[in-house]
Amino acid sequence: MTRRSCAVYATGIVCAHLLIVGIALIVAQVFPTLIQNRLKKEITLTEGSRVFKTWKSPPAKIYMQYFFFNVTNPEVFLSGGLATVKEVGPYTFREYRPRENVTFVDNGTKVSAHTAKSFVFLPEQSVGDPEVDLVTTINIPALAVMNKMSGNFFMSTMVSMWMNSKGSGIFMTRSVDEILWGYKDPLLTSVHSMKPEVEEYFGLMYKKNGTSSGEFVFHTGEENYMDFGKIHTWKGQRETTWWTSKESNMINGTDGGGFHPFVSKDEQLYVFTADLCRSIYVTFVKEVEIKGIPAYRFAPPRDVLASHEENPANEGFCVPAGNCLGTGVLQVKECRKGAPIVVSFPHFYHGAEEYINGVEGLSPNQEHHETFLDINPTLGIPIRASKRAQINVHLKRISGFPVTRKFKPTVFPVLFVNESVVIDDESAAKMRTMLLMVMLVSNFPLLIVGLGTILLIIFIILIVRSRQKKTTAVEDTDYKQVSDKPDEDLSDPQKNGSFIAMSPMEGEKC
Repeated sequence: MTRRSCAVYATGIVCAHLLIVGIALIVAQVFPTLIQNRLKKEITLTEGSRVFKTWKSPPAKIYMQYFFFNVTNPEVFLSGGLATVKEVGPYTFREYRPRENVTFVDNGTKVSAHTAKSFVFLPEQSVGDPEVDLVTTINIPALAVMNKMSGNFFMSTMVSMWMNSKGSGIFMTRSVDEILWGYKDPLLTSVHSMKPEVEEYFGLMYKKNGTSSGEFVFHTGEENYMDFGKIHTWKGQRETTWWTSKESNMINGTDGGGFHPFVSKDEQLYVFTADLCRSIYVTFVKEVEIKGIPAYRFAPPRDVLASHEENPANEGFCVPAGNCLGTGVLQVKECRKGAPIVVSFPHFYHGAEEYINGVEGLSPNQEHHETFLDINPTLGIPIRASKRAQINVHLKRISGFPVTRKFKPTVFPVLFVNESVVIDDESAAKMRTMLLMVMLVSNFPLLIVGLGTILLIIFIILIVRSRQKKTTAVEDTDYKQVSDKPDEDLSDPQKNGSFIAMSPMEGEKC
């Protein structure tokens, strides 16, 4: 056997082994299972894990934008007409939210932490100066006091008279900075003198700069990778107490900072937010790509804030029981010290027409007003996110306060926020490298099959060429049979040349 033949047969043997091994590995799913098990162990909230450092101190820049609804015709509304609002913003702040007092509990299966949020104003990304710009909006402290005194004729009359004497009404004009971070309200100061437990300062973000919303205890994911980042307790409690059903009071899901690896499109991912006082869920919308990283976009469907007629599961959010609002809004006064606060998506996106048309100047659309999470499904890490929520006030006629006699009951918008984040370039590069390694390892059997296929093609080519060469060699070494020639005429001297013939000699004559 020649060297060429040995090479051909060796190629065939290697090709056969590669194809058999590769197909067997694909059928057995050895490498995908191996990489999945590895990631399930790596993606945990434990010291030294790949995600723990970024979970403790997120490297990506988080921005908080505030958009106010400035009321341009308060007198018209108070006399029974339709209010007109104009959106003013954004006023942008850089948000810092490192996790503090991180402590492992329950043999390392859970970790507790506080998230202290702090905000720094960014003038270059804002429309104006929050200390100077004025906004006319609903006087929330006055409404809170009026609602508290409703039904008490003597107290409501006293408060009404005091408000008239001070020129305090349903609307107020304050600076953006005061509305956000707080100011000393004269009405609350008067109440504070009689009830010291009542805070005399008011602001939508009052005492929320540099403070934590309470201790969270999270599952690390060591016991079950599906529990990665899920909230075990908040402020020591497994559930809230504000709502009227056990299901509504459940603290489900994560805080939005991360999810379990290998997220499926069919899942409902739950997120608990202290600002909304409840858990919400998001569902798959579409596939997207951010900085070269594939992601699934998840967003809250209409059902999340649907009325109890559309979604009976939401009846537990009616407080008191049976006191329900329509689709697209959630009353949270129970967890806001009795203030008549109602939350929704911006411009009442996903909301009922009665709220959208309750004031002039609203135009909800998906691009600017939808809350969403773009999550890499392999690692379960959010690549981009935008939490958008609107703060409203539930306006209705209040007995004992003539100023409320004429206006139309409605849910009145005050402002909305857009809390957004996009993965930073350095983290994106690391993630792309990790995902590339995961893809290569997971698809290693396919590489083996591909190499085996290439060798199979080479083997077939070598076999064909070998057969062609053999055929050519046989043709070159064959002898042709000489054809019989007719006998030539030997009598022709010209043909046969000169020769000596022996002839008889004649006898001599005597």
